[in-house]
Amino acid sequence: MTPILHITNWQDWQAAQAAGVYRAESLTTEGFIHCSTPAQALKPANERFHGQSGLALLVIDPARVTAVIRYEDCYETGMAFPHVYGPLNLDAVIKAVDFPPNADGSFSLPPL
Repeated sequence: MTPILHITNWQDWQAAQAAGVYRAESLTTEGFIHCSTPAQALKPANERFHGQSGLALLVIDPARVTAVIRYEDCYETGMAFPHVYGPLNLDAVIKAVDFPPNADGSFSLPPL
């Protein structure tokens, strides 16, 4: 099983645990939750979250996700990123790991 990954902040992840389901803001605004494969994760991390602290990296088992997952190239990058089309059921999240930036604001993938 190759996991898929999602970057969020710890506050939103804790709120999801209290609510029993995770809904990223992009689910409302774009209709899906942005994810990536481990090989892709640093591109969005460094482009969209550079220097941000308080982040969590959700490690997700795609076989456990109850919503539809589609691999799409929505930004014309030539890479098909996994998108979750619906709320993320919490039992699909294998673990949440701290995802701090490096001293220069860039990210490195932690052990999964």
